[in-house]
Amino acid sequence: MNIGIYIYKDVEVLDFAGPFEVFSTANRFLPDEDKWNVSLLSSSHGDVSARGGFNVQSDYSILSHPKLDVVVIPGGIHEPEMTNVKSMDWIAKVSKEADLVSSVCTGAFLLAQAGVITDQTVTTHWEDQGDLKAKFPNLTVKPDVRWVDLGRLVTSGGISAGIDMSLRLVEKLKGREIALKTAKQMEFDWNENGVIL
Repeated sequence: MNIGIYIYKDVEVLDFAGPFEVFSTANRFLPDEDKWNVSLLSSSHGDVSARGGFNVQSDYSILSHPKLDVVVIPGGIHEPEMTNVKSMDWIAKVSKEADLVSSVCTGAFLLAQAGVITDQTVTTHWEDQGDLKAKFPNLTVKPDVRWVDLGRLVTSGGISAGIDMSLRLVEKLKGREIALKTAKQMEFDWNENGVIL
């Protein structure tokens, strides 16, 4: 199984690093034949300057990567990315092909701009919920939850909520026991205040 996490200029560090940590930690509890390939993807393969000047290198370009089973779209300073036609087209395309699509924080804006979410119930960072609703009025934006699970589409609140959501994804993919072991290994108090619709 291939899990791809999209990164871009001024992406929020914990939005992508939190899910990466969850999936790579969960891998410790999976047999060799079931281990996940977790990778970072960017518009062009190479260095990406995340928020706060944190520099990270992507594993693949969005133009050349393995087939993705799970896609994670993090937030950050998302407005410039919403105008990146190449990235929006890629998000739309890869979201149709993946088994699970998720967003962290303002990554929901990118999913909405790409037409992946249109009239569903979603969530995002508390500070951006009004703006998401204003820009995409057909969405129902759920406050006061860590994540919203619609089946193959899961959105989360801001920053650290992406860890809670990623543990939910582990639970969906490999069961509750693996998710609990992962949270314990990370010494993370899993907040399961999410909504399943």
